[in-house]
Amino acid sequence: MRKPITSAIVAILFGFFVATIVLASAGYDPIEAFGALIDGMIGKPKYIANVIIKATPLLFTGVAVAFAFRVGLFNIGAEGQYVFGTVFATIVGVLLDLPPVLQIPVVLLVGMLAGAAAGALVGWLKAKFGIHEVITSIMLNWISLYFNNFVVNSEAFHKANSTKSLPINPSGYTMLFTDMKSSSDGLAALKDIPVVGDAIARTDANVGIIVAIIAAIFIGWLLMRTKVGYEMRAVGFNRDAAQFTGINVKRNLVLCMAISGALCGVAGALNITGLNPHSISVLAAFENYGFNGLSVAFIAGCSPVGCIPASLLFAGLLYGGQSVQQVVGAPSEIISIIIGTIVFFMALGGVIPMLAEYLDRRRAKQAKLAEGTVGVNAATNDSAQGKEAK
Repeated sequence: MRKPITSAIVAILFGFFVATIVLASAGYDPIEAFGALIDGMIGKPKYIANVIIKATPLLFTGVAVAFAFRVGLFNIGAEGQYVFGTVFATIVGVLLDLPPVLQIPVVLLVGMLAGAAAGALVGWLKAKFGIHEVITSIMLNWISLYFNNFVVNSEAFHKANSTKSLPINPSGYTMLFTDMKSSSDGLAALKDIPVVGDAIARTDANVGIIVAIIAAIFIGWLLMRTKVGYEMRAVGFNRDAAQFTGINVKRNLVLCMAISGALCGVAGALNITGLNPHSISVLAAFENYGFNGLSVAFIAGCSPVGCIPASLLFAGLLYGGQSVQQVVGAPSEIISIIIGTIVFFMALGGVIPMLAEYLDRRRAKQAKLAEGTVGVNAATNDSAQGKEAK
């Protein structure tokens, strides 16, 4: 019961339990609704592929938030860092047309550096002036949105008769089998591949999830297995104590936010290179990849590796939730209720270890009482036997 996985499982079960009550109260069959949800998540290879595609940026932003949280920072600016990554990746992808072996790394690197710069600025403002990262990162979120719209509407990047920018050059695409998808014969050949053929042919399957999983494992290793990670965690646990032991707290604050922002930036760049239409568009509101990353991080208990299944669950709920509305007729907001309940109970995750401690104390108390009872009985028997002997 003390393990984080227990809190996650309990939170997920409570999420579905609350959704069951809401569905039943509204007159819908919960079993039918959950059946539609699961079928919409894994019913076809195409659905699974789309869940994985949707999970990719959520995994990046979830790991970014979890990493910052583990070192004592709350990166609520993941959304803005993601947007900066998409914008600068698009700018470079439009201006440059290098061979794919150069174009792809350059576009991804620029997007990553854009997110890292936004994150580092937040960290520097906190380290230098003590400005809380929540305030500065929220402001940068809005700056990124309006900067995105400025770039889209600029003469150099605007696509005529649309609300989008020009797409990046094809040499920057990271989709799988791009050339084969451009011809009918190629599509037919892809569909003939067993099991996954239809999914690859009919979705924007790309290499993003592989990069995201590697990043999650690397961040987990960096935090727990390296000297740099130890210093970062020490700063997160107690900055004064870390400063006293000789750790450069200000440098670590900037570095942590830069790494967190870099993860969000590369998430945005990979969405540009890996998903149609390979461009940015005018934003009336945020796309919520960064904000949903907060939920992913908390569902995972702020474990970078734990963000892998958490992002897949979150993406599955978002994507499969469409089927609940289409098949059962239940409002799609029921998915938001499930997610919100899961996050709520994950926030109360400390209750379960407390319950474990209470049960341990209760068992220990009962064991002592039992031992005392046995001792009293033994003493009584000895006394009785002594009297009989006399």
